[in-house]
Amino acid sequence: MDFISSTLLDYCEKHSDDESDLLKALSAETWQKVINPRMLSGHLQGRFLSLLSQLIQPKRILEIGTFTGYSALCLADGLQEDGELITIDENDELSWLHVKYFLQHKNGSQIKPIYKAALNAFEDLDGTFDLVFIDADKRNYLHYWNWTMEHAHAGTVILIDNVLWSGKVLEPAVEKDFDTQVLQELNDLVAKDSRCEKVLLPLRDGLMMIRVKK
Repeated sequence: MDFISSTLLDYCEKHSDDESDLLKALSAETWQKVINPRMLSGHLQGRFLSLLSQLIQPKRILEIGTFTGYSALCLADGLQEDGELITIDENDELSWLHVKYFLQHKNGSQIKPIYKAALNAFEDLDGTFDLVFIDADKRNYLHYWNWTMEHAHAGTVILIDNVLWSGKVLEPAVEKDFDTQVLQELNDLVAKDSRCEKVLLPLRDGLMMIRVKK
């Protein structure tokens, strides 16, 4: 997942805004108590999500994949006063952590967790979203992409995480590595989609940034 040296990453973080005390506390507790803490968005990507959200000032945000809630807190920084952030995760075992930290954020009451498989949660959602962050199970990324485009409007910004997949997207797809095949197909599909503008950023494990034109 690391495409630059730890020294260079440290330099980037020191020359970016610092994490809030709330995010630092959540990060520390994630590393202490949760399996696979590296799934956390982390300092640099978190500052990117926060700044982008503040630039867009979205009224409706959708996050697919909550984990411990770090990225949701970052995305919530730019919410309008009457906005909402819907974050979906199949695992409700971390709900205690979400409640603990979401309620400490200035816009925490506007964060609405849904504990269902995303494809099932979609059945209860309607309307369009201004900002979408896809960061869940990779094998369903194509489904998430298609649903998101159906619920996007002109100007919707979509972010898709882990699209470089630790560099595996450069390797020939093998039958047993289904996740890599899905990510390769998704990247090719997005790159050719004339309905949107896109740029693939080598940030963390690869972040696809898309602006819908339709």
